[in-house]
Amino acid sequence: MRKYLLIGVSAFVLGAGSMAYVSQQALASAEPRAKTYKMLELFGDVLDTVERQYVTEVDDKKLIEAAIDGMLTSLDPHSNYLNPESYDDMRDQTRGEYGGLGIEVTSEDGVVKVISPMDGTPAFKAGIKAGDYITAVNGGSVLGLSVSDAVKQMRGKPGETVTLTIAREKTDPFDVKLVREIIKTKSATAKMEGDYGYLRVSAFNEKTTDEAQAAIATCAPRTPRSRAGSST
Repeated sequence: MRKYLLIGVSAFVLGAGSMAYVSQQALASAEPRAKTYKMLELFGDVLDTVERQYVTEVDDKKLIEAAIDGMLTSLDPHSNYLNPESYDDMRDQTRGEYGGLGIEVTSEDGVVKVISPMDGTPAFKAGIKAGDYITAVNGGSVLGLSVSDAVKQMRGKPGETVTLTIAREKTDPFDVKLVREIIKTKSATAKMEGDYGYLRVSAFNEKTTDEAQAAIATCAPRTPRSRAGSST
């Protein structure tokens, strides 16, 4: 009877010890989570204060997206948040084709400047030239917009008409109507200069490997073949 009693007491001590250990572990894991909840509460308070007291009306969605992006960019230079629109743009880039006009653009003093029209595209056929400035898209000014925001207005469903207002040196501003087409970007080109071959990869997308292989093949030296002849 005493033996059973000792076993029971030992089991009770072991069980109590295990419960104490589990409780300590639970408390230890709960402390960081409690701090996280407190910081989230602080975030909510800041958001509420900005909504009520900022000098102009704010967009909650943009504020929260900016906060998420800031959280991710703090991890490393290669992490960031993509909203649905940015994700669609990224998919267009990785596919290597999109609905657009075929213009390479940059920003110069807040104005969208044409770097070059792509060969065979609607912009090329319409006579858009390097150095032109795009001041409006479908009648809406793009002055002061970022390049990405201006490009979003020019891209879209193939077959739709887009009117660009062009400012060109020594001419008055004029409108050009273009119809969007599927634009296929070429990410790899190659050339031979003497005994050296050069491969240029301007971007990486789903077609880069195939385009690089094709470009290299066009520059590869061909082995001369012996011609079958007849003797007399």
